[in-house]
Amino acid sequence: MIITDTHTHLYSEAFDEDRDAMVQRALEAGVKRFFIPAIDSTYTQSMLDLESNYPENVFLMMGLHPTHVKENYKEELALVEEWLAKRKFYAVGEIGIDLYWDKTFLKQQQEAFVYQIRLAKKYQLPIVIHCRESFDEIFEILEQEKGDGLFGIFHCFTGTLEQAYKAKSYNMKLGIGGVATFKNGKIDQFLDQIDLKHIVLETDSPYLAPVPYRGKRNESAYVLQVLEKLSGIYGMPVEEIAEITTENSKEVFGV
Repeated sequence: MIITDTHTHLYSEAFDEDRDAMVQRALEAGVKRFFIPAIDSTYTQSMLDLESNYPENVFLMMGLHPTHVKENYKEELALVEEWLAKRKFYAVGEIGIDLYWDKTFLKQQQEAFVYQIRLAKKYQLPIVIHCRESFDEIFEILEQEKGDGLFGIFHCFTGTLEQAYKAKSYNMKLGIGGVATFKNGKIDQFLDQIDLKHIVLETDSPYLAPVPYRGKRNESAYVLQVLEKLSGIYGMPVEEIAEITTENSKEVFGV
């Protein structure tokens, strides 16, 4: 059984004490593919180090995270473009709009999102979307940019059934993680109405740990809890869900 974690920040400082042991736990649990989203240029070297330590298992993305769109965002975007031109990445991400923490840079976040979507099209790569309290703003941009070249993953999907269908209409898979296990997560109530071919698994480690680890540091091995939850929702064996969601991830990332 090969399980894919389509979104994990393995380079995070939260893992500095035990990174190798944590990756080993995931590998032993059957998680063989780790897709690593970017945040900003300060993490690029850590991401490259991670890849060189686990070349068979780690696949890097490149992008500027919306919460890191600040005064210097144009310099950061120039670095994203420079890296994409220089070597292979598997997605442009994570990109999008976050209005939870701060609305100061909304205009710049919108501009950075559009710019990076166009970079993804140029390099024929998927996008991985970060959306927090910003569905309307994100859908507005996706509507403007839709077409054959636009595809990817709506990371950490927490919307309604209607928003799930809308995300799918833009060639997006839904990234399902720990939230599906939360009592108040809500998505578990309608997920069975979404065909499994539109779903990929993720942890967003070290954030959003699933039940029974909620509130603690998340890690990639805990994607098993998400898998078990989906097994209950879809009434299918864990192995089958692992296989389908890994195939879906191959369709998106091309590897």
